[in-house]
Amino acid sequence: MEPNILLDALLSESGLSHAGLAARVNAAGRAKGLTLSYDRTAVTRWIGGQRPRGRVPDLLCEVLGREVRRPLALGDIGMRSPGALPVTPAGIPLSGFMDAATALWRSDEKRRPAVRNASPLTGTDAVMPVWEWENPPEDTDVSRGGRDQVGMADVAMLRAARTHFEGLYRSAGGVATRDRVTGFLTAEAAPMLRGRYSDAVGRHLCRAVGGLVGIAGICAYDADAYGLAQRYFHQALRLAKASGDRRLGACVVGMLVYQSLWLRDHRQAVAFAEAALRTAGSQITPALAADLYAMQAKAYGHLGDPSGVARCARLAVAAEGRIRADEEPSETGYVQPGLVDVQLAEAYLSIGDLAPAHEHAHRAAALPAHPRGRVHRLAVLVHVELRRGQPEHASELAAAMVEQGRGMESQRLRDRFRSVRHHLAAYDGAISVQAVELLDEALRVPL
Repeated sequence: MEPNILLDALLSESGLSHAGLAARVNAAGRAKGLTLSYDRTAVTRWIGGQRPRGRVPDLLCEVLGREVRRPLALGDIGMRSPGALPVTPAGIPLSGFMDAATALWRSDEKRRPAVRNASPLTGTDAVMPVWEWENPPEDTDVSRGGRDQVGMADVAMLRAARTHFEGLYRSAGGVATRDRVTGFLTAEAAPMLRGRYSDAVGRHLCRAVGGLVGIAGICAYDADAYGLAQRYFHQALRLAKASGDRRLGACVVGMLVYQSLWLRDHRQAVAFAEAALRTAGSQITPALAADLYAMQAKAYGHLGDPSGVARCARLAVAAEGRIRADEEPSETGYVQPGLVDVQLAEAYLSIGDLAPAHEHAHRAAALPAHPRGRVHRLAVLVHVELRRGQPEHASELAAAMVEQGRGMESQRLRDRFRSVRHHLAAYDGAISVQAVELLDEALRVPL
C-alpha cells in the first residue's frame, strides 16, 4: 500500500489539521444522513494509503474542494474508484498534472521512503512522456484562476533561483543541494502554479518551473535516487510542453539521455537523443546539439559501434564550432568548452581507439571548467593514461582529482573515485599507492 501523496498535499494546501478534516467529513456526512465518527488517526490511515469505504471519498472531495476553492474528483485526491483504469498522463488536464507534481515535491521534501526510493520506470512508462512531448495535442490555454496573482516578477525570481541552485549543485554536489531545491519548489513554486495568471504569463511560469524541476531531477540522480529523478525529468518535460518552448523540452530529454547512459540503457540513450534532435528541429541550439551528438557517440561506444561513434563525433564537433555563448539559453550553460571532448574521449575509449581518446581527454583536462566538471575530466584522463600504460601520470592526475573534489557531496563523483581507485590498485608504484590512499580517505566519509 503506497502513501496517498495527493491527499497529503491537498490537506497541507487546505490548512486543515488531521482532526479538522475528520470533523468536517463527519459534519458533511451528517448533512447527508450519515453517522460518521472519524478522528485524526483515520486521516493518518487515509494518507498512508487506506481508502475509506462507502461515500466517504466523495465527502473528502467535497470538503477539501471547498477549502482549496476548486472542484475535486476522486482521482484528484488519490482515490479513484476500485477497478477504474488509471488515467494516462496524456489524459490528465494540466491543472491535475500540476497538483500531482506539487504533491510529489512535498513528499520528497518530507523524505517519504516510497517516493525517494521509487524504482525507475521501464518499457512504455519510461518512453511515453517523451512521445507525448513530441506529439499533439498542444496546450491551447495554460491560464489559471487561483487565489493569488502571479506576474513576470515572480517568474524572474524563479529563473534566478534556478541559476542559484545550478551553481550550488556544480560546486557542492546534488546530495548537498537536493533538499534546498525541493524545499524551494514546495514553498515558492507550488503556490505560484496554483495561483492566478494569464495564458502568456502561465507559459513563462511553466518554463521557469520546468527549469527548476529539471535541477531537482539532476540532484536526485546525483544522489542515486534514479526513479525519483526520472519522475522529475518527466514533470519538467510536461512543463516544457505547456510552455511551448521546444528547446527546453530538448534540454530535459538530454537529462534523460544522461541518466540512460548511466543506467547502461544505451539504446534508449540513442533513441532519446534522436527524439530531442528531431522534435526541437530548427529551435535546437548548437550547444545542445553538440552535447546530444556527443552522448550518442558515447552510447555507440558502449554498444561497440565504431562507425556510430565516428559519425556522431563529427556531428558533435561541427555543432560545437557553431556555439555562441551569448545566444544560448541558461539551460545549456553546462556545455562549457571541453565537455564535448570528455564525452568523445569516453566514446573512443570504449572501442579501444586510444589515440583520439587521449587527444580529446587531454584537451578537455587542459580547458577551464567548474569544479564538478573538472573532477570528471580528470577521471576520464586517468583511465586513458592507464590504458596507454602511464600509471605514474595517471596517479598524479588522480591525486589532483581528489583535491578538486574536496567538499562536494555527489554519488556520481564518488562513483568516479571508486572506479579510479579500482584500476589504480593494480599498480604497486609508490605514487600509485599514495593516490589509492588519498582515494580511500575521500571515500571513507559516508554521504
